[in-house]
Amino acid sequence: MTGLPRFVVAAPGSGHGKTMIATGLMAALRARGLEVSPHKVGPDYIDPSYHGLAAGRVGRNLDPMLQGEERIVPLLLHGASTPTLADVAVIEGVMGLFDGQLGGAGFSSTAHVARLVQAPVVLVVDCAAASRSVGAVVHGFTTYDPDVRVAGVILNNVASPRHEAEVRASIVGIPVLGVVPRLPEIVVPSRHLGLIPVAERAPEALAAVDALADLIGAHVDLDALLELAASAPDLDAEPWSPAMPGAGAESAGERVETPTVAVFGGPAFSFTYAENVEQLTAAGAHVVTVDPLAGDRLPLGTAAVVIGGGFPEMHLDALAANAQLLEDVRAFAAAGGPAVAECAGLLYLGQVLDGVEMAGVVPMTAAMTRRLTLGYRRATALADGPLVRKGEQVTGHEFHKTAVSYDAPGQETWQWELHDGTSATEGWVSGNVHASYLHVHGAGHPEHAERLVALARSYAASVPA
Repeated sequence: MTGLPRFVVAAPGSGHGKTMIATGLMAALRARGLEVSPHKVGPDYIDPSYHGLAAGRVGRNLDPMLQGEERIVPLLLHGASTPTLADVAVIEGVMGLFDGQLGGAGFSSTAHVARLVQAPVVLVVDCAAASRSVGAVVHGFTTYDPDVRVAGVILNNVASPRHEAEVRASIVGIPVLGVVPRLPEIVVPSRHLGLIPVAERAPEALAAVDALADLIGAHVDLDALLELAASAPDLDAEPWSPAMPGAGAESAGERVETPTVAVFGGPAFSFTYAENVEQLTAAGAHVVTVDPLAGDRLPLGTAAVVIGGGFPEMHLDALAANAQLLEDVRAFAAAGGPAVAECAGLLYLGQVLDGVEMAGVVPMTAAMTRRLTLGYRRATALADGPLVRKGEQVTGHEFHKTAVSYDAPGQETWQWELHDGTSATEGWVSGNVHASYLHVHGAGHPEHAERLVALARSYAASVPA
């Protein structure tokens, strides 16, 4: 049994200030000298980047759709024990408390995760356009599901002492843990997919997080919150391990070479789950971060390339200016090197993005659109590749505002069913290149890292010294 003080920060819906409050709580608790383990329900990459800045350790996701229900508690414990044991875990929810996969009866919702990790819920309610009606909202959320313990409320956007008194008087049977005043000067700017990632605005993001720490520290009862967190029961599970069961870098007592895997990072490619990188290391790889905007090139002896998500369209001139890296990637793929790209990585491997030449590995042109494409996908592999075998199924998510057109016939990576019952094919796979819009969490598919590192090892052995 493992004891971990913890609580979930939820809201009746999006727009109540959940991310602001959760990030401020992480920063305020850290300012008290506590080691805070930050977590986010759902597939989002951006909120965890603010959580990481606030807590001083990696922000991690908890998503039953992507990771599997049985891994949620182990992943929570892994995050809370890496690199050191945390004093408290703060879990920010997604959308409204009971909102999950469409048609899934709340599967992968904040409530679902709260039940799995047996954590009390703190409900953040925006009071800007209501007073006594807040009491009805709180009552509904505390009684809707008896298996979800809504144990406290934080009132946000409270205009005045009179407003606060009116709202407080409407709430019965549950403590008000904080009252946050209306302070419009604390702003976290948005972009077409949500917040702007920390990597793109580090100085301003740090200032915003510091301001949130002061705000929450002054207006939320942190002692009561920690007491609530300590009421969570022990968890009967072991922390998740990034090593695939039965796998390792040593085989039959023989030394196995450690291949170098280049993982793109920096402001343009900041969407990579921490566990995916940990799995590459556990499978025996030497992982090197490559930042195209810093003028980086592929490391000498690179045996695999991984390009995750991000906002390359915001950095087109800088990406194009690093022509040497584009040529490195182009030559590496042409030589048969394993290259895996997700979403932004797909765009980077294409020929043209918004009129600017990219790596030209995939015969594809991409452009920004006004249409946001998003949702979970249960995908079936249409061909063998560096990660999957034909016919295998994965669960991932799609989230972008670009459209692509392929300039030459090729083998699509995935097929999946859409909500209207039709099917779609997507991606590009050719030889050792796998490029797709689909984001996949490695914890749900640990064989992917093992396969990629094995392929990298084989490729490294085939290249003349």
